[in-house]
Amino acid sequence: MPEVELPKPEELEELREKAFTRRTALLTAVYAVFLAVVSLGGNNAAKEMSLSQQQASDQWAFYQAKALRETIYHVEKLRLEDELGTTGAGLGEAARAHKAQFLQTVAAGETRYGGEKKAIEEKARELERERDRYRVRDPYFDFGEVLLQIAIVLASMSILTRARPVFHASLVSAALGLVLGLNGFSLLFRLPFL
Repeated sequence: MPEVELPKPEELEELREKAFTRRTALLTAVYAVFLAVVSLGGNNAAKEMSLSQQQASDQWAFYQAKALRETIYHVEKLRLEDELGTTGAGLGEAARAHKAQFLQTVAAGETRYGGEKKAIEEKARELERERDRYRVRDPYFDFGEVLLQIAIVLASMSILTRARPVFHASLVSAALGLVLGLNGFSLLFRLPFL
């Protein structure tokens, strides 16, 4: 009967360590993929927040221009009303009719700019609400990124030190980072300190 050679305990330990190293390295790559996705979400949230703020600022500038024009028309309307009230009797019929027609045109302009201003205000407020939604999401991405980076470092350390507790700490850090990152996309919950 042939002799069966049993592996030495050192060889078994070495095989176990190689398997641990391979699994941890593979998991580290998965962490890196999660980190890339969370980082992309965070970058997009920051860009959208900035873009919404710029667009809202543009709308408010447009609103101010309309408000200024409305004010100019209002002042002109008041001036024409005063002029017709104080000197209207001394004007000829044609001049009075002309000023009355001009008053109607100015009043219509004032009304038009007032109406346009309201639509612009609503658009600006919607853009501000959008900016605020992205502002709420951004910290979740930031903290998710940090925790995933910490998980990668801890997993790398566990490969070098062969310390299983460090590996378990990387799992916890990665899980928390992934949950926070995914919450940045979905906002299923809100943390009071964010």
